[in-house]
Amino acid sequence: MTANSVTRLRLLFAGVLLVALVLWAKLFFVQLIKGDFYAARADRQYQRPSGLPPERGTIYFSAADGQLVSAAAMQNGFLLALNPQLLERPAEVYEKLNAILPLNRDEFEKKAGKTSDPYEELLSRVPADLAAKIEALELSGVMLLKTRWRVYPGRTLAAHAIGFLGYDGDELTGRYGLERFYNDLLIRPEDENFISFIARAFSEIGAGVRERPAANGGARTAADLILTIEPTVQQTLEKTLAEVGERYLAEQVGGVIMDPISGELVALGAWPTFDPGGKVESVAVLQNPLVENVYEMGSIIKPLTLASALDAGVIVPATTYHDAGFLILNGERVANFDGRGRGTVSMQEVLNQSLNTGAVFASQKLGSERFRQYFLNFGLGEPTGIDLPNEASGLLKNLSSRQEVDVATAAFGQGIALTPLATVRALSALAVGRLPAPRLVKRFDYVDTRLSAEAPPAAAPRQVLKPETAKTITGMLVRTVDEALLNGAVKMEHYQIAAKTGTAQMPTPGGGYDPNRFLHSFFGYFPASQPRFIVFLYLVNPRGVRYASETLTQPFMELTRFLLNYYHLPPDR
Repeated sequence: MTANSVTRLRLLFAGVLLVALVLWAKLFFVQLIKGDFYAARADRQYQRPSGLPPERGTIYFSAADGQLVSAAAMQNGFLLALNPQLLERPAEVYEKLNAILPLNRDEFEKKAGKTSDPYEELLSRVPADLAAKIEALELSGVMLLKTRWRVYPGRTLAAHAIGFLGYDGDELTGRYGLERFYNDLLIRPEDENFISFIARAFSEIGAGVRERPAANGGARTAADLILTIEPTVQQTLEKTLAEVGERYLAEQVGGVIMDPISGELVALGAWPTFDPGGKVESVAVLQNPLVENVYEMGSIIKPLTLASALDAGVIVPATTYHDAGFLILNGERVANFDGRGRGTVSMQEVLNQSLNTGAVFASQKLGSERFRQYFLNFGLGEPTGIDLPNEASGLLKNLSSRQEVDVATAAFGQGIALTPLATVRALSALAVGRLPAPRLVKRFDYVDTRLSAEAPPAAAPRQVLKPETAKTITGMLVRTVDEALLNGAVKMEHYQIAAKTGTAQMPTPGGGYDPNRFLHSFFGYFPASQPRFIVFLYLVNPRGVRYASETLTQPFMELTRFLLNYYHLPPDR
């Protein structure tokens, strides 16, 4: 190699090195020294508020075909604000903004007139596409600040179960429902800022550059929730509840659709309801009556009483007793719903005709202590463990009373009060003899690790009735539908439906019962030979109608036919 060649190589190397150093210095200057300036310039009028809400896990419904449907998610967007000190020709600014987003003129003029104030908020939620149109106008004194908010695409769909994200004082947190119950799991750590290798090289100089820890070794992680709720079923249930509530001018309507074996809640809801992403007229509607309220359920409790007596071997379906229409216990009259006696009747007729005296007979054959223990085994005096906040326990004080009349009335569902969900759970045990653990979350999808984990039930299912007892009481309930419910008019040719209605007087705050206010209830499971669903409906104080068979039979049967068709369940007879 000649001397000239070596010189040329050295000059070329020096030139490349010089260019590299210049580029390196330029990158250092752009990313670290003037990083904030160029970030602001890139955002143009978009600004980031100091209180940007944190990211949050998504909540998904599970469709029957396996697809996930968003129930709650975060949406990125912008906040529209004014700086009245920089605002020029406010009237023109209003017209230009109003052409993109509807604005209240009086409110705009009031805020634009506060010339001593550098910041006045106009709208808190501006979608990105509309923000881009506003930004293109380059209006002096108009600001777009980056923000995000929680959206609920289904609006009222499963609102009582999902809850919402809102402020508790100054803290933005989950309020009500799953948003509250799983708040700590849904909250995501702050997003990691992008860090290039240049910034890494100068991380000691660039103050504040740091990495988010991996989601292992005890570091905090977050998850999306995959629910057991099927959105089409949920929508169908809510439509049914609203129609029933409006038709009978009821104070409240509620419903649950559950797999009685696994405890997975396919749908649950209450009417009136609310939109988690909108304004709420009354705080009272936010309470979830399915887990927070207790009711005297009436005659749907009779199958539990008879199942207990069957399980203990003190009666069989053909066991008879003399029905005089009433009993006198502790000086009080306990009567059938119509006060009429039927003479000698069987236990099957106790269900068919919903006889209070027959339920009392079965409980007396058991004895008060065994009767009490069976009801406790059904979980009636305990929370179900559902993953929702504020779950109440049942009120079973009368079962421990020394007054015979208190225990007797509990046998037909009066004098004891239960949450709707605890009632569904107990009635599910009639299907196969096991008490399930209701749950709303199927699995957790962890954001950082990209791993999924099945959500464990709150408790393992426990056997509370012998399998043969469950088979017997199920057969009795199928006969009740086939022979007695609306005189057999709703019997299904190819499916066995096990069901029972309930009508209960509602207690008054001062004690006793209101003769004009009733709670209607209805439950049923099917196909009865291999139960796939249990459906429970209740109606608080319907107007102009007395019995649950009149108000809830048709809604129940419509939901039953829908579920049989939607899931293509095979006939069982």
